[in-house]
Amino acid sequence: MRRVSIVQTLRRAGIEVRDDAATRAMYASDASLYRIPPLAVVRPRHVDEIASVLHLARAHGVPVTSRGGGTSVAGNAVGRGLVLDFSRHLHRVLDVDPLGRTARVEPGVVQAALQAAVRPHGLRFGPDPSSHTRATIGGMIGNNACGSRALGYGRTSDNVLAMTHLLASGDTLRTGYDAHGTPTVDGPEGLLAALRAAAGRHLAAARTEFDLFGRQLSGYAVHHLLPERFDLGRALVGSEGTLAVLTEATVRLVPDPAHRVLVAIGFTDIVAAGRAAPTVVTFGPTACEGMDERLVDVLRSRRGEHTVPPLPKGGAWLLVEIAGDDRDEVVGRARALAAADLGLQSEVVEDPTVQARLWRIREDGAGMAGRAPSGSPAWPGFEDAAVPPERLGAYLARFDELVAEFGMTSAPYGHFGDGCMHVRLDLPLDRPDGLRVLRAFLTAAAGVVAEFGGSVSGEHGDGRARGELLALTYSTEAIALFGAVKRAFDPENLLNPGVLVDPDPVDADVRPVGTGYREGLAFTYEHDGGDLGRAVHRCTGVGRCRAEHPAGGGVMCPSYLATREEKDSTRGRARVLQDVVVGALDWRAPAVRDALDLCLSCKGCRSDCPTGVDMATYKSEALHQRYRRRLRPRAHYSLGRLPRWARLAGRLPRVANAAVRVPGLRQVSLLLAGVDRRRSVPELAARPFHRAWRRDTAGTGGTPVLLFVDSFSDAFSPAVAEATVRVLRGAGYEPRLAAPGTCCGLTWITTGQLDAARRILGRTVTELAAAARAGLPIVGIEPSCTAVLRSDAVELLGGTGFGEDARLVASATRTLAELLTGTAGWNPPDLSGTRLVTQPHCHHHAVLGRDADEALLRRTGAQVTTLAGCCGLAGNFGVEIGHYEVSVAVAGQHLLPALDAAPDAVVLADGFSCRTQVADLRARPALHLAELLDRG
Repeated sequence: MRRVSIVQTLRRAGIEVRDDAATRAMYASDASLYRIPPLAVVRPRHVDEIASVLHLARAHGVPVTSRGGGTSVAGNAVGRGLVLDFSRHLHRVLDVDPLGRTARVEPGVVQAALQAAVRPHGLRFGPDPSSHTRATIGGMIGNNACGSRALGYGRTSDNVLAMTHLLASGDTLRTGYDAHGTPTVDGPEGLLAALRAAAGRHLAAARTEFDLFGRQLSGYAVHHLLPERFDLGRALVGSEGTLAVLTEATVRLVPDPAHRVLVAIGFTDIVAAGRAAPTVVTFGPTACEGMDERLVDVLRSRRGEHTVPPLPKGGAWLLVEIAGDDRDEVVGRARALAAADLGLQSEVVEDPTVQARLWRIREDGAGMAGRAPSGSPAWPGFEDAAVPPERLGAYLARFDELVAEFGMTSAPYGHFGDGCMHVRLDLPLDRPDGLRVLRAFLTAAAGVVAEFGGSVSGEHGDGRARGELLALTYSTEAIALFGAVKRAFDPENLLNPGVLVDPDPVDADVRPVGTGYREGLAFTYEHDGGDLGRAVHRCTGVGRCRAEHPAGGGVMCPSYLATREEKDSTRGRARVLQDVVVGALDWRAPAVRDALDLCLSCKGCRSDCPTGVDMATYKSEALHQRYRRRLRPRAHYSLGRLPRWARLAGRLPRVANAAVRVPGLRQVSLLLAGVDRRRSVPELAARPFHRAWRRDTAGTGGTPVLLFVDSFSDAFSPAVAEATVRVLRGAGYEPRLAAPGTCCGLTWITTGQLDAARRILGRTVTELAAAARAGLPIVGIEPSCTAVLRSDAVELLGGTGFGEDARLVASATRTLAELLTGTAGWNPPDLSGTRLVTQPHCHHHAVLGRDADEALLRRTGAQVTTLAGCCGLAGNFGVEIGHYEVSVAVAGQHLLPALDAAPDAVVLADGFSCRTQVADLRARPALHLAELLDRG
């Protein structure tokens, strides 16, 4: 049956289905190596629609793959037929029973959303994978997810009390437990009889090869089909959507302990840490996680030395959590562990803030490990093998030897208390023999796991990455039992075929990652060897951009949070661009336009994505490629060249301001400019800053600095520039200015007019570099423009004759807070009693960093609330026609609630766009840091 016929049939039934090129590109991959474009993606709203999809699949032999957050590293969330995305609509917490400590949920509910729903009752869902901010409960059930705290709370299979499934036949299957804890099942008798018969034919394998240690999760949990313990619910957990389609689950909740203490233990190396883990477990921790300096070094190189809290002496560490309701008992147990002399040095960490920073290293491990110690991209494939914990140390040593034998590097980490190791490898997938090396390594690694009595999957499922390897770790009889179970449930092989039973080869359908896309690019992509293909393939699919309840705040991804559409996530956009660089899509394809349309160019992903995706840069490149030497959207000519128009209008500012206030003329002007009519038009200053500066003779003779006065501060907010001058002089500096009209080209960059941006920046860095060579710090006012000097200029000019100047300017550029906090003898004003609501500019957060700003504000004594997330205006984005609703929705995530909750607070917003959004949506003034310090 042709795709169009299937889609038409579903649409006639009122079912939400998509088969456009963008959607198929976005759902072709999960977080694994594999790329399989689906026939179409269905987003069911209720169970009846799922039943209709299964009926259609049966009638036409179309496979069905269930998908939650799409974070599978094994390739079990991609398929050639219909993909059922449960995360879009079926994501409700249906019921919470605090007394019974249970919750009833739909399969698409995100684990963090469930936690938020039950937290007021002092309860939690125990399993917590590192992807908990975007992983769905259905996906966790499909993979039998565990997470860091499995030592305390068990696996997902230990925490599921009841489930409802639809079978491929259309029948309903319900599993659960009665009041005495005895497993119950309500389903087709033929199915139950076939399962009992299959287990009876393979009793020896089911009894002797399974349930040997806690993280043995490969294959089906056939030991739960034994006659003495027949528990079909637990047998279904971990079946990866190959046996049935989950429609509802009841899960167990547990009390959240009142106190948590972290013990960090340093070891000489990761092997020593692995050997110590079984002893650590005897202290009753809820978590025992391991990592070594290879992973920590990746973090330091990506985000700076300051991002890693002090760790105990050593080259590897165990992070051990001790939890309970009696603080003295918890602290006592933690101190006893620290005193047990298991490593080189131990530290008890009671400060929750420091604990969170340490756990963040481990939580982001999957993304951080996306860059191998060699600096090359690192890939999943043999991602989460597990061995009996007492053999972990020896296994880690042998695994490192194997990696070295293949000429690769890795940064292992994982759930060492459970014997589970996570790793990504710099597999040479960009080489002609890359797939051969992949197969050879996976085969050899599975052999090592078998040698240690382990499981090729300890948490994430077998999927396409490890299904073929099961034959190396299980007997022929066990493999035959898997096949019998699959045939009993799904005789026509409709549900997630190619996974677990009759698996696809491990080297089939691997997405191309070594594209060599280098020609005709505007940016240099220095960190990716000049290869845009490598840059966009930084996205490995871990999906942190989809986090609805992000741990530790952050910016990424504001448009996804506003729309909850995969196409508006960083991952969705990266998947579309990955299809561009491999030739499956053209730059001018509607799929590319639609995927990038709602990207705010906030750069949040640059800092918040663990793999360092920089979608703002890729969007600029895409616009450059799409419109180069072609007619552009109106906003590109108006907003994209705003500094030029501002300089022209600034010659007669009163006339320009009066013109945009004339009702009819205003509407026509906004329409012609591509600006939403609901937006205000910022007034030009009566006198631009550079004109006032010419009359300023109040120099102090202080230490010279070059003040970079951007176009926004010059034409629209000269008061900010004037305040900056006063603050600098008060700190002992004497500002000098670049020539009037010196511009960073920001608006040209964000609209993809990169040839012009390169010319503008070339002139700018030439002038600024002279000051830098003279030893002058270059101080920026507007965060986005300062960020251009710090970063974008190098990326645009690195391959030109201006590259050396650009790098020199980048190293000399400072924010006001960075300069002041490093100034000996300077102290900020006392702002005790002042309440501040601070909206950081996204580029400030992502490129420049805000540590200096936060430290400075603490020194003022003010009561500071620093917001996470984007303001929603994001330069030209929120002003353009078609973006207003999303812009306001983004503001509604953090900014507007904070303003409404603190009507008397001083609003601090360094970004011109942030101040404009506050004025537009709440008619409140907002100050730049310089104005706050000057006023104080």
